[in-house]
Formats: sequence, structure tokens, C-alpha cells
Amino acid sequence: MPKRILQGTVTSDKNDQTVTVLIERRFTHPVMKKTVRMSKKYRAHDPNNQFKVGDTVRIQECAPISKTKRWEVLAGDVQAEA
Repeated sequence: MPKRILQGTVTSDKNDQTVTVLIERRFTHPVMKKTVRMSKKYRAHDPNNQFKVGDTVRIQECAPISKTKRWEVLAGDVQAEA
């Protein structure tokens, strides 16, 4: 089974080798037929501490690294938002 890949924005880089990434998804509500925005934060492994707040990154599922980290930032995905 392939690993999931999500794209989001870094909201925190204060922890060593860890970034917090905000993932936003949009979907149509099944009853109201209105577009709903929901967001969730994921902790991702950043071994070189190269990503900063505001960067758009892609994260991929991986084996558990710590209690809360189950994602890793894909290398070579530095995209700063203007």
C-alpha cells in the first residue's frame, strides 16, 4: 500500500528536528452542500532543521519516530511563500 503524501504550511519549527505542518482540506458537506474547510496539524521529522515557518512542504507517512511523529518531510521541497 502506498504511503500518503500531504501538502501544507509549516506553522512551527521550534523543536529540534521537528516541524509542525498545518494541512487544510476542502470538501462539500453532504447535507448542506456547502464547501467546508477543515484543518489538522501534523508533526513531521526534519533532520536538518532546514524548513522555517511559512514554508510550503510535502510530508509523507513513515514508521513512528517518537510519540507524536509519524510523518517525515520529503527532501528537496523548499518552497517559501511570498
